Amino acid sequence: MAAPITKLTPTTLSAMLCARICHDLISPIGALGTAIEILDDAGNIDMHDDAMALVRTSSRQAAAKLKFLRLAFGAAGSAPGVIPTSEVTTLSNNMFADSKPDLVWNIESDGIDKDQARILLNLIMLAIQAAPRGGTVTVSHQDLGGGDKFTLVSAGPKARLDAAVAKAIAGKAPEDGFDGRSIQPLYASLLARDIGGTLEASAYETVITFEANFPAKTT
Repeated sequence: MAAPITKLTPTTLSAMLCARICHDLISPIGALGTAIEILDDAGNIDMHDDAMALVRTSSRQAAAKLKFLRLAFGAAGSAPGVIPTSEVTTLSNNMFADSKPDLVWNIESDGIDKDQARILLNLIMLAIQAAPRGGTVTVSHQDLGGGDKFTLVSAGPKARLDAAVAKAIAGKAPEDGFDGRSIQPLYASLLARDIGGTLEASAYETVITFEANFPAKTT
C-alpha cells in the first residue's frame, strides 16, 4: 500500500481516534445518566420502571461497545496470537445488535490472527455504516495458501460508499480533511500496511464491497 498522501502527527491521529471512540460511547452513557437522574427524583416514581429499563438497555450497549472498541482500537494485549472466531462474531453481533443491517457470517476457520481481527472489526464498522437503511453485511474469509482474504459486502436500500471513506481507506486525505468519522478508515489502512496487507473499497449500485488481503506470515 502506498504511503498516505496526507501527513498527520501522532497527537492529531490519537486525538481524532479518541473523538471517534467518545462519539460511539456518548449515547449509551448519556442515557444511563438520564435514567439515574429519573431514579433519583422522588417526584418521578411513575417513571422508575421505564428508567430501569433504560438502565438495562444502556448498560448492555455501553458494555458491548467498550468490548468491541477495545479490540478494534486498542492493543488487546501486547503478545501476538489468535482471536477465536466466535469471540469476533460475538463482539460484532453485540456491538451492532441495534443496527439496521444484519450481520451474516461466512467464516469457517476457528481463529483469526489478532492483527487481522483488529482490522476486520474496523472494516465491519465501515460496512455497517455503508448500509444505513438496513440490508445485510456479509463477512467472508478465504485461505489463500497461507495468506488470508476477508471480503465484506454491504447490500441494501440506499447503501453507498462515502467518498471520504473511499479516500481514507486508500490512505489519502478527504477533500475537506479528516474528522472523527473519516479518521477510522485511515486507521484501518495504517494497521493493514503495518502487517503488509492491503485494503480496498468499491461500489456497484447499492452493493458496497470491502476487501482485506494479508500475505502469509514469514517465520
